[in-house]
Amino acid sequence: MTPTRTAKLERGRGALGPALELVHTGRAPTRAVLTAELGVTRATAGAVAAELEALGLITVDSRPAVAAGSQGRPSHRLSVDPEGPVVLAAQVHADGFRAALVGLGGRIVATVPGAVTVEADPAQVLTEVVGAGAGLLRETGRRCLGAGLAVPSAVAEPEGTALNPLHLAWPPGAPVREIFTRCLAEAGVTGPSADAPATGFAANDVNLVALAEHRHGAGRGARDLLCVATGHRGVGGALVLDGRLHTGSSGLALEVGHLTVDPDGRPCHCGGRGCLDVETDPLAFLEAAGREPGPETGLLKRALELLRTEYATDPAVRDAAHLLIDRLGLGLAGLVNILDPDRIILGGLHRALLEADAERLRSVIAERSLWGRSGKVPVLACELDYSGLVGAAELAWQPVLDDPMTVARG
Repeated sequence: MTPTRTAKLERGRGALGPALELVHTGRAPTRAVLTAELGVTRATAGAVAAELEALGLITVDSRPAVAAGSQGRPSHRLSVDPEGPVVLAAQVHADGFRAALVGLGGRIVATVPGAVTVEADPAQVLTEVVGAGAGLLRETGRRCLGAGLAVPSAVAEPEGTALNPLHLAWPPGAPVREIFTRCLAEAGVTGPSADAPATGFAANDVNLVALAEHRHGAGRGARDLLCVATGHRGVGGALVLDGRLHTGSSGLALEVGHLTVDPDGRPCHCGGRGCLDVETDPLAFLEAAGREPGPETGLLKRALELLRTEYATDPAVRDAAHLLIDRLGLGLAGLVNILDPDRIILGGLHRALLEADAERLRSVIAERSLWGRSGKVPVLACELDYSGLVGAAELAWQPVLDDPMTVARG
């Protein structure tokens, strides 16, 4: 490195993390945009981009194609390195688990499903999950920088315990982060340092959906983003405030599934009745449509298939969808009144209900909420495939985004 470039990089060393996050989230596709976003000189931005490229994290195209009709020299194009390092991401749900390798930019490099029955022992399940991810690492030969886990439970901070894995047979308070980290060490999954095991992170699955969608999907650009989604059972919520995931004082914020939307409705495992959790999830839809739910596994898949294939032809399915839309809209209206988000995104079965009759859902929200009447709260479907996995990967990428030099120190 030349003395001049070294001096420029030293001035911009504190910009490495912000610069990487801008490229990672697609907000700095060129060096000119990076320069403006960072508020540095062109030379400093160039040195920062070159250092990130030297670390194997991004690529810099110094000779981009000139668009037809454009004038002047085009700015260098920046993108995440498609052959760069990855993190291991895993998600456990009522129907099994999935492991993946995820690169910067939220790119799924490789993925594999596993298990139909989730055992009651979290250590057994997480051993299988990590084993599947370790297999992907061996197959691809990619360097791993960390690991993240999404679980269908509130995860208490700083302990990393799954407080209420209600739709798994795991005991309340299972130390999932500790178990996950131990499994990574036993499987030989390393972090930035090849001599040390990867650090494991764990969080609630819907929180991670919101984080992934905010950085890479339908929530990009929102300041105050509300995410509500069905999993294989139940309903979860998450909030991104001013660009950061809001988890409350101990990681337990936004348990929206326990908003009451029908006081005379189904009993809920929380002790109440008619909660969003039991009135708008896949089981509620199948029962309202007069369909036999069958075994616990596959509820979401069966509900989505029924909605997709019979909504237009079967009045019972259509009525069931409208019933759930009205209840969901009532819950969302209450959240709009309290939180005043600038965007709402819906995932799982709720995404499919929005796509089935968006006008009905938006009308219920508008009729029942003060701020919804202005029509200024967009309601959108989640965009990403495997958004829970992408969000789990974001947990593992965060230390690198905070300090990209950890890659070099490995």
